[in-house]
Amino acid sequence: MKETEKNKKQVPLRLSPSLYAELMRWAEEDFRSLNGQIEFLLTDAVRKRKGKKGAGEGDETPN
Repeated sequence: MKETEKNKKQVPLRLSPSLYAELMRWAEEDFRSLNGQIEFLLTDAVRKRKGKKGAGEGDETPN
């Protein structure tokens, strides 16, 4: 594990009750905590997004 990943950042997150319930059900199906499920989904989304970027494109988003 990278040194930067050992000290995880805390991020307050507001979810609608329906989204919370769906994520909670999904987490239980995958035997994860809700926090673990959200982190898994975000990590997967970032990995997929990086894979779609063409050669020569940077990681910065336009202003």
